[in-house]
Amino acid sequence: MNNTDMNKTMKDVLALSGSNANVRLMNRFPGNRLVGGKYSPGTHTVTLYIEEIRKQCRLLFASEDVFPIYFWIVLAHELGHAEDSELNTLSERYDICGSDVERKRIALKIEENAWDFARTIVPEDYRGILEEIIDQSLRAYREDLEPVGA
Repeated sequence: MNNTDMNKTMKDVLALSGSNANVRLMNRFPGNRLVGGKYSPGTHTVTLYIEEIRKQCRLLFASEDVFPIYFWIVLAHELGHAEDSELNTLSERYDICGSDVERKRIALKIEENAWDFARTIVPEDYRGILEEIIDQSLRAYREDLEPVGA
């Protein structure tokens, strides 16, 4: 998938989503985490990190064969954050929350909201891949909330 294809995919996904968020591509995430995308509410901008998305795709599917679909889905998820009417309230609650468990619940809810939005715009043909990505994405959040020894 080249930059022209990625730009076309971005336009297609934005049109389907109804979002007016800005979307930009960067080669790498500027940190040591495997972050494929990020939404910045202050600028209403989604940033996609191409090499991290490629790495995530290889880790989950053992190849880049489904990279165009993976890219599509990551963008749909990040637009889910951009279009989440609860995001500001949840973020405020997260910032003032005194309980680690409650903070983890809020973080999970933020991610679930974005995935719920993605489900509404991802084509039926991509559903199997979408659900695998969602399961992997939410696993750590859910495991953090499991009681010790469960």
